[in-house]
Amino acid sequence: MNAQSLQPPLQPLEPARLRRRCEPNQLAFTTTAEVPPIAGLIGQQRAVEAITFGLSVEGPDFNVYVAGPPGTGKSTAVTAFLERAARERPTPDDWCYVYNFQDPTRPKALRLRPGRARRLRDEMRQLVRAARREIPRVFESEDYISRRETILSTLARRREEGMAQLSARAQAAGFLLQPTPVGIALIPVLGNRPVAEEEVATLPPEIRETILRRRAELENEVRQFLKAMRAAERETREQLEAQDRDVALHAVGGLIDDLIESYEEDTAVRAYLEEVREGILADIALFRSHPLPADGAMPEPTPGAAAEQDIHERAFRKYEVNVIVDNGGRVGAPVVTELNPTYPNLIGRIDREALFGALVTDFTLIVPGALHRANGGYLVLRVEDVLRAPLAWDALKRALRARTVIIEEPAEVFGFTTTRGLRPDPIPLDLKVFLVGDMALYHLLYGLDPDFRELFKVRADFDVEMDRTPEHEAAYASFVATCSATNGRHMDRTGVARLIEESSRMVADQRKLSARFGEIADLIREASHWAQQDASPVITASHVRQAVEQRLYRTALVRERLNELIARGVLIVRPTGMAVGQVYGLAVVGVGEGAFGRPTRITATIGAGRDGVVDIERQAELGGRIHSKGVLILGGYLTDMYAQDKPLALTARLVFEQSYEEVEGDSASLAELLALLSRLADVPLKQGLAVTGSINQRGEVQAVGGVNEKVEGFYDACVAVGLTGEQGVVLPAANVENLMLRDDVLETVEKGQFHIYAVNTVDEALTVLTGLPAGPRGPDGTFPPDGIHARVDRRLRTLAEALREFAAPPEHAPAVAGGDGRSAPPETGER
Repeated sequence: MNAQSLQPPLQPLEPARLRRRCEPNQLAFTTTAEVPPIAGLIGQQRAVEAITFGLSVEGPDFNVYVAGPPGTGKSTAVTAFLERAARERPTPDDWCYVYNFQDPTRPKALRLRPGRARRLRDEMRQLVRAARREIPRVFESEDYISRRETILSTLARRREEGMAQLSARAQAAGFLLQPTPVGIALIPVLGNRPVAEEEVATLPPEIRETILRRRAELENEVRQFLKAMRAAERETREQLEAQDRDVALHAVGGLIDDLIESYEEDTAVRAYLEEVREGILADIALFRSHPLPADGAMPEPTPGAAAEQDIHERAFRKYEVNVIVDNGGRVGAPVVTELNPTYPNLIGRIDREALFGALVTDFTLIVPGALHRANGGYLVLRVEDVLRAPLAWDALKRALRARTVIIEEPAEVFGFTTTRGLRPDPIPLDLKVFLVGDMALYHLLYGLDPDFRELFKVRADFDVEMDRTPEHEAAYASFVATCSATNGRHMDRTGVARLIEESSRMVADQRKLSARFGEIADLIREASHWAQQDASPVITASHVRQAVEQRLYRTALVRERLNELIARGVLIVRPTGMAVGQVYGLAVVGVGEGAFGRPTRITATIGAGRDGVVDIERQAELGGRIHSKGVLILGGYLTDMYAQDKPLALTARLVFEQSYEEVEGDSASLAELLALLSRLADVPLKQGLAVTGSINQRGEVQAVGGVNEKVEGFYDACVAVGLTGEQGVVLPAANVENLMLRDDVLETVEKGQFHIYAVNTVDEALTVLTGLPAGPRGPDGTFPPDGIHARVDRRLRTLAEALREFAAPPEHAPAVAGGDGRSAPPETGER
């Protein structure tokens, strides 16, 4: 009898190790109403330090990529974090677009102190309304009319005097002056009678020459007179225009001067207002022809003339101020989260209006983008949305590189010719961009886009779990208190304790808590619903448990149908008795948001041969690469353990019975090895114990995923066919800390009707499933004769000898006739 056979058998795990409890009396409150709301991020110290660094470091390229799986609340947390940081920063300036009087296609961008852009817009509207009231009024005054008539009468008097003098000269020369639409005509007079041109041609040559000579002299005098009249008219026109400017300036000049003085420190605004003054003086006719009543109200559109009136009103738009960014009522820097970061939503756009069937635009139709609104602060974007929107990613990078926002039509970005439009002044950009996405997209962008590496130099990683410490458990209570402000119902400490346990179950780790606060908040809301159904003022542990059970129930249809098939014997799961070369492995099936474990019978067959371990799943193209790797490791284990003194003359086949989908993962490699060793040793395995775990070539059992689902899946199958008290699960000892089992499983374990065994090696698993010692190799290199390894070794030796004897040719074998009747030559060489 060897030393191993004298060791006590491996005992199942105590119920206390199958779920880490949180005792309510350890929580220092009665309900979360006594707990202050959460004041920051929970359990994300690394991310907080990265974000803090990204905020504090100077430089345009230190934008932040916030990485983490969905459901960790990173977007909400980052926004809240930024809003607190933004309150400590100065409020950025306002931006507005105004009319460019030199080039209307290039609107000017003006930068003003916070709140001044809106003020300038309102003051410009008041100025234009005052001009539309006052300018028509002063032009209707008696003084203006008298001065205008004086100027016009002076011109008329000069014209009359000049015409009188010219007429006298013409009469003296024998001509009559006759004004025509094209000038002044000279008509000859003979005998006090006008003579037509045809009659002049019939006159004697001496008289005709005299008439033509005098006409030429008079025509020169007429030209001088007309030139003098044109100069007089031009002078009169200038006098009238000067008078109109003086009158208009008298009406609104003081208002403009006062406005310019109020913006004394803004050079660009003062220059713009000077241009406004000249623009109003150039548009006096517009202001005179479209006056406003004394109350300043807009005139009602005249029936049938609404379109014409709209055109006239559009002419006054040049004096509008289009406020792009208004930070007047803001405290600190802006934090903008753009939920739909399309190209125009990021950089802005220029809208168009329909006018008489044509699309027209002007600077008042410039619409700001998220970059404008976040300028001077922070912009939060989901990277998936940015990458999905055409042109958006390139536009964002271009703006960050150039540190300016340029509003362009999409066609211009591609270099296509478009209808003539506006090209607004670019606006300088100073902000931090926070891209929120998962780690896969980060690595993709980092590897494929050099600009991404240059522009986003800070990465803030959000973890999905955090240590289960008293501080974090207290923070969970604060999070519940924060959620209570939304659902209106607090949670007592029993509910918080249960919530903490469920959080550990979410991450399948007794030492961790889930950092997916979106899922935690959903669970709190569901528990609040069940508390409301019970008319309970607070959420208790029973409500949290009911929320969890109801969530499982809603996703358990497939699981229940599979267990029904097991109970009816359609799916063969018989967890009783013992069998050789057969064991139950455990797999995890994912169905939407839920997952459950499913037992699958694994069988092994053996024979003499050189094929080694054949994976039927792989041969049928139903085995994934990781599963195939696990099967190959089995061959490595067999070679290292048994093929040191003999060849491994074995053909073995492993298969998952009643499996019709792809098998992936190596968590069944321990079960496959146990089935194979059982078949080789001809030792039966306990069918009531399912097995999960992966192995390495040294026979060490390694941790696997989904242990809670696997244990519960086999437990449900055992319940379906009937519990015997001998059933249970064998799992890696490294997975014990991952156990957070359901209450019904724990209750059955406490009653001794279900058992969980934790093993570190294949030998321990063999002992548990066979009840016999494994019998490891001794110092002399041999196996104890009563151990399982010795039986396997003897069987492999027998197979090797059988194969050798079968393959060796007889010493005096007669020649065998070939197909042509001649003797075939004897075989040479080895097979």
